Amino acid sequence: MRIIDLQGNYQVTLKDNRTYSAVLPGTLDTNQIGSQDIGANKWHPEAGIGSNEGLVSENRILTRLTRKHIYEGAARFSRDITFKKAEDERVFLEVERSRELSLFVNDIEVAQALQGTLSTPHIFEVGDAMINGENHMVLTCDNSYPSWPHDAIVYSSAATDETQTNWNGLLGYIRLRTEMINFISEICIYPTLTTATVMIEIDCKRACQDTLMIQSEAFKKAIHKEILLSAGIHRVTIENIELDKKVKYWDEDEGNLYSITVCGNVIEEKKVRFGVRSFGNCKGRLALNNRPIFLRSEANCCLFPETGHMPMTVNEWKTVLGIYHSYGVNCMRFHSHCPPSAAFTAADEMGIMMQVELSHWNPKSAFEDDKSYHYYRLELQQILRSYANHPSFVMLTFGNELAAGALGHKRMDVLLQMAKEMDSTRLYASGSNNHYGKIGPDLQSDFYTATNYYDLKIRGTCSDMTGYINEEYPSAATHFDKEMSLLRKEFSKPVFSFEVGQYEILPDFDELANYKGITTPDNIVYIKECVEKKGLLPDWKRRVEATGELALLAYREEVEAILRTKEMSGISLLGLQDFTGQGTALVGMLNAHLQPKPFSFANPERFVRFFTPILPLALLKKYTYYCNESIQAKIQLANYGKTDIVEKGMVSLIEGETVIMEQALPRVRAPYGTLSDIGEISLILPATQKAMRLTLKITIGSYENTYPIWVYPESKRMSLMDVIVTSHVQEAKMLLKQGKTVLLDPISSEEHFPHSIQAQFTTDFWSVGTFSSQSGFMGCYLDSEHSAFKLFPTENYSNWQWWPMCKGRAFILPGNKQAIVVAMDCYARMRNMGLLLEANVFGGRLLLSSMNLLENSHYPEVNAMLESLCSYAASSEFVPNQILSEEEFDFLVR
Repeated sequence: MRIIDLQGNYQVTLKDNRTYSAVLPGTLDTNQIGSQDIGANKWHPEAGIGSNEGLVSENRILTRLTRKHIYEGAARFSRDITFKKAEDERVFLEVERSRELSLFVNDIEVAQALQGTLSTPHIFEVGDAMINGENHMVLTCDNSYPSWPHDAIVYSSAATDETQTNWNGLLGYIRLRTEMINFISEICIYPTLTTATVMIEIDCKRACQDTLMIQSEAFKKAIHKEILLSAGIHRVTIENIELDKKVKYWDEDEGNLYSITVCGNVIEEKKVRFGVRSFGNCKGRLALNNRPIFLRSEANCCLFPETGHMPMTVNEWKTVLGIYHSYGVNCMRFHSHCPPSAAFTAADEMGIMMQVELSHWNPKSAFEDDKSYHYYRLELQQILRSYANHPSFVMLTFGNELAAGALGHKRMDVLLQMAKEMDSTRLYASGSNNHYGKIGPDLQSDFYTATNYYDLKIRGTCSDMTGYINEEYPSAATHFDKEMSLLRKEFSKPVFSFEVGQYEILPDFDELANYKGITTPDNIVYIKECVEKKGLLPDWKRRVEATGELALLAYREEVEAILRTKEMSGISLLGLQDFTGQGTALVGMLNAHLQPKPFSFANPERFVRFFTPILPLALLKKYTYYCNESIQAKIQLANYGKTDIVEKGMVSLIEGETVIMEQALPRVRAPYGTLSDIGEISLILPATQKAMRLTLKITIGSYENTYPIWVYPESKRMSLMDVIVTSHVQEAKMLLKQGKTVLLDPISSEEHFPHSIQAQFTTDFWSVGTFSSQSGFMGCYLDSEHSAFKLFPTENYSNWQWWPMCKGRAFILPGNKQAIVVAMDCYARMRNMGLLLEANVFGGRLLLSSMNLLENSHYPEVNAMLESLCSYAASSEFVPNQILSEEEFDFLVR
């Protein structure tokens, strides 16, 4: 076999017959060829989503990154090749990645020997068309997909301009490969933990008789196979090959790999790598090597803003996967696309699992069009063939959020059956979050991943801001056992949640300097311009940090809720990386360039504390207490490591660095692959005259977890003659005109705050550019050292003790008035809002709250906030420096 590299300079001719010079591998974008991007390629036009309010401009794209060059249609890449073919030598031209591709050699059209797809290589046998000497080759790449399902493709991550871009070009290897007349074209090995099946594909130009020797260090002994083949392509299958008992399994964080070599007396040797592992269903849980695991998955949407396409080398993918792994990820889900061989190779060596998808996003009529069905059937077959030997490749679905009628679902069943017959060493599902979970699981699928089970949510927050994190008083005890018990009545296979998180974080503008490639971040530049106009730039980084800390807190709760659920197999996030399309969804701990954001919240060490296979859990009923209460909680250990854990434990209550209370836990055995009950704690809180922020720490062996606890003195409800607390606006007006000091806390409704928005505890979901019905509330930003919080310990952002205060309205401030508790707004609206304001008005001094303090004073934290505000208002420090006119007061509250 010879390999002749065809990388280098090509002439490119576009559909208008203009010609350019280009370097391949590459794209038209990387070669700076194409026209202006005017935003014609829109993301999925799903009904009712994405009004892009505030994100419209005549000359700029404000909902995604802007391509510097854009082109859709046929592009002809041509060059001359000098080549000399040996006698009886067969010649193949291979392109690792392209779009719909055709080839002419010396004006002769060459059919594909192995049909390529968006996800797999394109291979042409060119020997009959080539001559010894100079040959003219023309590869035509067409990213308008005339023979393929255009719409389903360009909405997918494989080709959307929202992320990867619908590039046109040739990527990866571009080469000539020569072979003997008869040669081994493919070796696929399908191991179990004790045996293996090997499929050898032999391409014979002539009849062939030979003896094959199949050997591997993983086999107990070499295998010899006599073959007698006629001309054509044949598959020779050898089953039940016994593996060596000392073989090391491929596993999480263990890239144990072996080689298999096949050769004959006349057939040339071919070698491939593989790993020995099993991946399947163990009593309704995902199991790797028969060990139940906890899937810690992240959705990769193919966002690489400098190139507009995925990396193509192993080292690049090791860097990418290493970044995700540092945050605790053990599985990468490739949202509606499939990465190249280099990604699988990197994952094989690192011990990271991979879930791939067809390049398919059709939420209405998946597979119902014949063109679509035939293309995706081909893509499925070629993926299973091309990446068969990669142990990291453990799961595949037929696309993202598919929906279909009876015909489409019938075809899904056919494809599932075909996949299982081709390769039973992996798990398959008809889609990820099909029908948004509203019709329940597909019983033919090997697993179920969705946001819902019918109307029951199996994650903490959804796009309409519903879900227990925003709707139920916070605890550390929520789980989905009830939902799973109902689901189990019809589906006994593994279940894991889908695209969990999506908590928006305000953008960090320092990343703008990184955009030097094929895209420009006009959408983020626009946000920065708005921030500057609003005068928010000086404290912007602190606002980014406040939203990031709140997002991190919510991500942790999502993960631990699934860990507390006995029968769920894990969680799939969206996401750790910012998504710069679909209205601009900046949801990541990582920016679009896969760099940790320069804030504490984005430190991977903080994320991996809870995104981990082994974690002690305290099922706290609440986070806030009076000092005369006791903390009572069940302690559990989620052990999804590789061995049983037999350890003693300790629960500690810590103030600062000082342990103020401890309770030992019994020595227990926590079997691997289970959620084990460890014991219960009861800690009587110490008497205190001040509010305290404590840490509850659970330690079991070398594993630990911590929780914030707020403890407040017994309720005294200060009676201060100098401060009048009322919920009545007219009474407040009268008292203020008398020169009184008033804390006004009306019922937090639109009636009382006519210029306001609905608040919620978390930051908003994904992006208001996608889900425009959201209010846009992004949590609280405040100065923790402000005297108003002397009796209310707080960070500069809203932590769990702020939950009751964030359930009402956030009022819009007139002019440039400033709030003590700033209600941050989404990037698209950037309104000046607050939950707490101080001002001089009508000759009196006012603290205005929309936090429903009087309505919710039965909560310890709310009562503590009331006392803290009253104490502040009665002190000499309460000297408001801004004045409200009567018109401004009436604008705020009625």
